[in-house]
Amino acid sequence: MVNDVPALDRSFVALSHPIRRGILERLAAGPATVGEATRGFAVSKPAISRHLRILEDAGMIRRAVRGRTHRISLRERHLEDATAWMERQRGLWERKLDVVADYLGEER
Repeated sequence: MVNDVPALDRSFVALSHPIRRGILERLAAGPATVGEATRGFAVSKPAISRHLRILEDAGMIRRAVRGRTHRISLRERHLEDATAWMERQRGLWERKLDVVADYLGEER
């Protein structure tokens, strides 16, 4: 089954929280240190670490460590997988709604 893909599940879990989406939006501009990518979020450092771990587990970010500096960057592949799934769903629902609209147009 196309929908039974653990990586896709992890992608949607990662995208389900506004802080994680915010981090991804910031990384769309390019790699950043953890501090740069998470600045301004009103949560604790342990909470930020959990959000980053979820993004890493989903394969959406990559972390490079140099000394005490952690740089993270966006990995777009899993975002593309989630986008492709949503586009397939959009096409399916658009076709179904077109059938309903045609039916309702004939009923007039």
